[in-house]
Amino acid sequence: MEIRPYRSGDETGWVRCRVLAFLDTAYYENVLREKEVYDNPSIELVAIENGQVIGLIDVEYEIKESTVCSRGTGLGGMIWHIAVHPDFRRQGIGKQLLLEAEKFARVNSLNRLEAWTRDDDWVNDWYVKNRFQKVDSYLQVYMGGKEEMRQALSSSLPDFHLVQAYGHYVGEKKEDIQGRFKRVHECSCYEKKL
Repeated sequence: MEIRPYRSGDETGWVRCRVLAFLDTAYYENVLREKEVYDNPSIELVAIENGQVIGLIDVEYEIKESTVCSRGTGLGGMIWHIAVHPDFRRQGIGKQLLLEAEKFARVNSLNRLEAWTRDDDWVNDWYVKNRFQKVDSYLQVYMGGKEEMRQALSSSLPDFHLVQAYGHYVGEKKEDIQGRFKRVHECSCYEKKL
């Protein structure tokens, strides 16, 4: 296996790897049809095996404090994507990608990495095992169907009916929200000091 910088010719493999990696997670609906392009500098790495993208990590980083990350002081990097193809999990590929990204982060004078994830226990455990600390959270609420939509939203446009929506709940009474809607995820922020 080789870990190297992402190249434009990797895009199809990158998209396939990310889609397959996310299908059995709480991010299953977060499908991208093309790789994101970042406004700020970024660390974009792929793990390659026999010409196939089997893992990836994208870290957009700050050159001015508080322009990418949501917290902390100094320059940070946001892990937007980290994924390992399901056929290659449990082989340490995610950790190797993270360690390589950390080398680039230090060269670029970053003092921390930040990542947000939903409530898959195995993903949250991975961050903790790799020395990240949970520093924040909120609820992401998906609403669908007439009853859920009526509880939370309405339209002021005549003859316009909302059928699906999602929102962020940042209040203290999380149990009230979790009991009202069928699909609620806790989104957690993890931070790793470099």
